[in-house]
Order: sequence, then C-alpha cells, then structure tokens
Amino acid sequence: MANSLVEAERFLAEMNRAEKAQLLQWIVRDLDETFSGIENTPGVCGNEPCIVRTRIPVWVLEQARRLGASEADLLHSYPTLQAADLANAWAYSRLHREEIEAQIRANEDA
Repeated sequence: MANSLVEAERFLAEMNRAEKAQLLQWIVRDLDETFSGIENTPGVCGNEPCIVRTRIPVWVLEQARRLGASEADLLHSYPTLQAADLANAWAYSRLHREEIEAQIRANEDA
C-alpha cells in the first residue's frame, strides 16, 4: 500500500492541472458519488449552489463545460478555482441534474 502511494505521488507530480482535475473527478465517482466544497448560502447568488470560497454557481461551470470549455480553460478563467472544485461541481451536477438543468434554463431566459 505505501509503495502505491509513493508511486501515486510521483505520478501526480508529472500531471498538469487539467489532468489532475480529471483524476479527481474519477476519484470522486469512485468514492460513492460523494462531494464537498459546494454550499448554498441564503442571500448569495440567488441561493444557488456555489463553490465554497467563491460566488461561482455550479450551473455556470456546468454550462461552460457543455459549451466546450475544458477544465484547463475554467481553471484559467477562474483563478480562485482549484481542480478539486471542478471535481466537486461535476459530482454535484450529476447528483442534482434536474436542479442544475432548471438553473441553466432560468438563467438563459433572464
């Protein structure tokens, strides 16, 4: 086990941010669809789920991804985001698909 962790650490050091974000996404899926780092704060961003420490709604990231933005693009466009934030957003989107769809539709109509 310890040898596997040493190998994983060496492998991670060679990865770029986008690859690490993808890896985190797979890990999140593997951990029984759990996620953290998403919050709904009354009075902030219309009470929509956002990435913690930010006012970036999950639906904005999901819509950007659907429109072709890569994870690397998102990390560059939102410098306060971390790869783990994107993994959390994708997990949240999968588990709350209808909610995110409704928020995307509501904001397209606005």
